[in-house]
Amino acid sequence: MSNVVITTRVRLARNLKNYPFPCKLSAQGREEVIEKVRDAVKNSNSVLADDFSFIKMSEVDPRRSVSLVEKRLVSPEFISDNTGRALLLSSDESLSIMINEEDHIRLQVITKGLSLEQAYDTADKLDTLLDENLDFAFDEKLGYLTQCPTNLGTGMRASVMLHLPALEKSRAISRIAGNLSKLGLTIRGAHGEGTEPKGALYQLSNQVTLGISEQAAIENLKNITLQLVAQEEQARERLCQSMDVQDTIARSMGILKYAKLISHDEALKLLSNVRLGAIAGLLDADVEAIDRLMTDVEPATLSVSAGKNLTPQERDTERAKLIQRVLH
Repeated sequence: MSNVVITTRVRLARNLKNYPFPCKLSAQGREEVIEKVRDAVKNSNSVLADDFSFIKMSEVDPRRSVSLVEKRLVSPEFISDNTGRALLLSSDESLSIMINEEDHIRLQVITKGLSLEQAYDTADKLDTLLDENLDFAFDEKLGYLTQCPTNLGTGMRASVMLHLPALEKSRAISRIAGNLSKLGLTIRGAHGEGTEPKGALYQLSNQVTLGISEQAAIENLKNITLQLVAQEEQARERLCQSMDVQDTIARSMGILKYAKLISHDEALKLLSNVRLGAIAGLLDADVEAIDRLMTDVEPATLSVSAGKNLTPQERDTERAKLIQRVLH
């Protein structure tokens, strides 16, 4: 399944009773919310508590802030204003809690492959841990109260990161997107709303949070994902029979192995081709290593790894070197 589904993410939005939403929260109020959430994790009996590091966003280097977005650990909105915001991040970066983003709490779990039940179970445990020490804003009819009405109810957004080169090549994505919206789902670029897909990476997520249980939303997303996976696999089988496509895949590997300069967009395009070739048995390459590269070649993440700000050309040089180290 990881041939098509790269990662699964489950995110829960929660707010504290007796505090305005972050957009109306005073500086003192923001600090109080940060301390309450931090203490709720720190003082819990869970083994998870010791695994979190506490990060005040006002003290984070701008390069690292952008890198957190590139890794999909926080939202672009979260780093747009770092005052009165904090992050709790697990050592393996699979769990994160944004404090004072659009809502007081945005907790998320990221797992490999198609693992919606596992991701939700972990998110639910983390939610329960917080709920034991915090008083969440909840209404019997509306469910969890959130700043944006579209998150009312469960407050849950579940999503899967898909690699869909064959469906993209056959121009089926726009038709699929139209059908998905009727089913309460949406498909977007890898970084969510308003982002263009690059490297044939797409994010499929639920839209409906009110009047539906978490389990029903998870089940719906899983069923549609399995249908998309089947369509992609069938399309790949046809696509990879083409000698032109096989040539493109081979040339992509050649460029990645020997180019001295590689831009971000070119790297994602070529890595997408090589990933397709590796899964189809046309190339000998480590798919998990390619998946990691798709994040590691991002501009800010490269600069963080280098420990300094890089010029665009320096980034292109470092990106080429990194790819060669991994693929050779």
